[in-house]
Amino acid sequence: MLIERILRGIAGFFVLLSLALGWLVSPWWLLFTAFVGLNLLQSAFTNWCPMMAIMRWLGLDGAAPKP
Repeated sequence: MLIERILRGIAGFFVLLSLALGWLVSPWWLLFTAFVGLNLLQSAFTNWCPMMAIMRWLGLDGAAPKP
């Protein structure tokens, strides 16, 4: 469950970051927002996300930390 929460946090951060960069730097950054959205959409249908694979490769698992 922890890895899904991290994934949602990363996706939200990327969307907000790319919107800020699109506003402050160049509208071309909005393509990154579209990329994140399309990736989220395809993962809903295929149940596979590249960021999940990267996080698992880095050693994160689905276990929640123990209190």
